[in-house]
Amino acid sequence: MKISTITNWAYAITVGLTLLSGGAFILATQYADRERDAVETAWRLDAAVEALERGAEETTEAARLYVMKGEAQFLAAFRADVGAERTREAAVRALGEAGLPPAEISALHALEADAEMLDAIEEQAVADFENGAADVARAAVFSPQHEAAQADLLAAVGHFADLVATRTQDQLDAARAAADLWGTIAKSLLALTALVFLSVLYFVLMRRVARPLHQMSGIVRRLAHQDYDVQLVRDGRRDEIGDMNEAIQIFRDNGLERARLDAERRKDQETKDRILQLMHRLQACRQESELAPIVSLFAAQLFPALSGHLFIMNDGRTALTARSTWGAPSASRQEFASLECWGIRRGKAHFSDRSDADVRCQHLSTNAAEAGLCVPLAARGDTVGMLYFEAPGEGTALAEARVYIELIAENLALAIANLQLRDRLANLAIRDPLTGLLNRRSLDENLLRVRREETDLPAALMMIDIDHFKRFNDEFGHDAGDHVMTQVAAIMTDAAKTSGIVHRYGGEEFAVVLKGAEKHIALDMAEAIRHAVETTPVTYQGQPLGTVTVSIGLASTEDSQSAATLMQRADAALLRAKSGGRNATVTDWLPAPQTRIA
Repeated sequence: MKISTITNWAYAITVGLTLLSGGAFILATQYADRERDAVETAWRLDAAVEALERGAEETTEAARLYVMKGEAQFLAAFRADVGAERTREAAVRALGEAGLPPAEISALHALEADAEMLDAIEEQAVADFENGAADVARAAVFSPQHEAAQADLLAAVGHFADLVATRTQDQLDAARAAADLWGTIAKSLLALTALVFLSVLYFVLMRRVARPLHQMSGIVRRLAHQDYDVQLVRDGRRDEIGDMNEAIQIFRDNGLERARLDAERRKDQETKDRILQLMHRLQACRQESELAPIVSLFAAQLFPALSGHLFIMNDGRTALTARSTWGAPSASRQEFASLECWGIRRGKAHFSDRSDADVRCQHLSTNAAEAGLCVPLAARGDTVGMLYFEAPGEGTALAEARVYIELIAENLALAIANLQLRDRLANLAIRDPLTGLLNRRSLDENLLRVRREETDLPAALMMIDIDHFKRFNDEFGHDAGDHVMTQVAAIMTDAAKTSGIVHRYGGEEFAVVLKGAEKHIALDMAEAIRHAVETTPVTYQGQPLGTVTVSIGLASTEDSQSAATLMQRADAALLRAKSGGRNATVTDWLPAPQTRIA
């Protein structure tokens, strides 16, 4: 029940009890007035009857004195007493007839009759005395008849007084009892009113208002400090305090929701900041190999509950290989064919788990309990790799992180595509498109690096020319000539291995830079190249092209030879080798070719 309803009811009950107690006090006052009226009436009747009795005695005394002495003063007193007695009798009659009961009225009439009889005897005696019959008058006032009339009068007065006293006492007792009763009722109602008021005051103010407000003030204070862990007391009240409790509960729930949303927003912002940092790192990479450790580092930080791989597509776009790993993924193989992944097939993120909701990728273990998410890395219409994440169980964490993973995948795909494009453009800039060897520009850069890095270690340079190359173009066509050039480039690369850097200098000429190689080592390698070219059969479309030979000019920085003149000296040695009959190695430190095969 609402406090306003309780207050209204309490107000109505208090007003009603107050009115009832007031009415009881009024009734008690009225009965007290009746008590006073009864006492006053009894007193007046007693006084009037007593005066009547005393007046009768005085009249009798005045009559006896007059008939005994005959003095005029006693006659005047008698006449005055008779008049006064008549007045008193009229007053008694007036009092008695004002609501007296029949018994008292009858007694009053008897009293009046006795008084009139006594007055008649005395007036007759006075008249007889005035007429000269003094003896008769004296005999009359002292006669037994007079004594009897006087005794009857006194008895009637006493009887009337007794009746009046009895009735008055009964009225007085009844009025006093009624006054006491209504007074008690009024006091009880007044006490009940005070009790109701105090009870309502305690119940409403203490129990229903003050105590809950004290509790709510502490709760509101904690909520004001954003302490949403405070628990509200739910007592099921349906009053204003209950409404306030409900409002505070709504405020707390809203605060909790705001705190949750703020936490999610902060977490989302932190995740986006980390992703932005990852993007900046990806954009700063200069080589594709730098991407893998960066991805594994940030993936472990962004999604600590997830594990996974970064897969890169091979050049033939037929298989994917794991380049980096974070966590401990166990469901996926680290190398598989591209068609084994439904994400690669569809070009969209694909979720795999143990349920039958969707097909499971073939590169995932069939008995794995983990759920996997495959996000293809596609940029510029080409798929360059895949991001793979896995989580234990049903993959709820994967679903929550999917948006971020796809955002990372978009930027990672673009970064990989840009780096691959950069590598292709760089290769085009520094490599010969026909043979795949480094070009003239790369040769100049390597020679410049040799000059800048002059140390105690020597360096050497081979200048190589294919002998009679024009013959292959003229006899077998330019395609065959290109094939010869490609084969010679492959032979030189294989012979040089990691000790030398092979370049295509121009046309059918090649150059090999040897860093840290002494003269005899450089010469042995030059002879190995020349011998490998000479002894390797070359065919084109099943047709033998004949023996292919090369002439080599070799120069070194050993013996304090200048690196700045390395190319000039190697080129001069090559000219000597060609002018000396070809298929030979000529150095700038020996006067004659080292090997000559006609």
